[in-house]
Amino acid sequence: MNDFFRLPLGDVVEGAVRWLIDALGGFFDVVAVIFGGLYDWLDASLSTPPFWAVILVIAAFAYWSKGLLLAVGSALGLLVIVAVGQWPNAMDSLALVILAAAVAIAIAVPLGIWAARSDRVSAVLRPVLDFLQTMPAFVYLIPAMLIFGVGPVPGMVATIVFALAPGVRLTELGIRGVDAEIVEAGHAFGASPGRILRQIQLSLAMPSIMAGVNQVIMLSLSMVVIAGMVGAGGLGGAVVQSLSRIDIGLGVEAGLSVVILAMILDRVTSGFSVPRERKPKTVPAPAPHAAGASRGASGAGGPAVATPAAAAATAAEPRAAASTPDTTPADDRSSVTV
Repeated sequence: MNDFFRLPLGDVVEGAVRWLIDALGGFFDVVAVIFGGLYDWLDASLSTPPFWAVILVIAAFAYWSKGLLLAVGSALGLLVIVAVGQWPNAMDSLALVILAAAVAIAIAVPLGIWAARSDRVSAVLRPVLDFLQTMPAFVYLIPAMLIFGVGPVPGMVATIVFALAPGVRLTELGIRGVDAEIVEAGHAFGASPGRILRQIQLSLAMPSIMAGVNQVIMLSLSMVVIAGMVGAGGLGGAVVQSLSRIDIGLGVEAGLSVVILAMILDRVTSGFSVPRERKPKTVPAPAPHAAGASRGASGAGGPAVATPAAAAATAAEPRAAASTPDTTPADDRSSVTV
């Protein structure tokens, strides 16, 4: 009975993956070369300088994001990673996370904008995003290993696919949450759709988009350990090695390093998502003699430019003068000679 109702879904998917490998093998080779080259360059940029120089750069980003407290905390956390001997592995994992998150964000934000502007695209993307978010992360490694082999590239590809969904969802949610009256006002003033998107919708939806960026980075970092199972190395490789050896000390050191990196990346990205307050510019009031001179100059030399507030005040002066009662004594009025 089970054989009669059995759906050969696994065989179909395996055949489709192998057909993709045969049909698009050249394309996958190019992708592997590009991703591998970018990873090697970024990893060398983080691992070659002395650790204190990298710590200073990351602390500067933290200070720019949220201030001195986060900068000091980030520096102390990175010094802990150095102290436990996981600095090279941490830089390998950080390079993989940065590159995978950058690619995922570059794909997710345009897809979210497209979904926000088209209900049909949103209806098509929704089940796909549900599938990507609920599928176990280990499943992504199987086709990635078949296509790209063993190394950091399959881990990077699996991380991109796994971390893509929240960036698309939160970008669409942020743009759809923009007040329709503001968009209509932009249309009324003759702004083009592209300008409305850049200067109104994206600007107002930036907190939601940055929250999506934050989630993409966090999910990318959560895939580090899983990517270590396919030879990606880094902290994930150390965790897998500690599991195979039942080495509690190595597992705790690598896991603590992952936690420190996650906290730093989370605080820095959340700091950039908060809109910063701008201090109002204070314009000094002109001196009385300067104001009188300017009025005299405008009366003698040319027409004075009146602001709406000044025009309203000028128009109100005759009415105020007419409504003011004459309080001059009668004797004084009689003594006036014409």
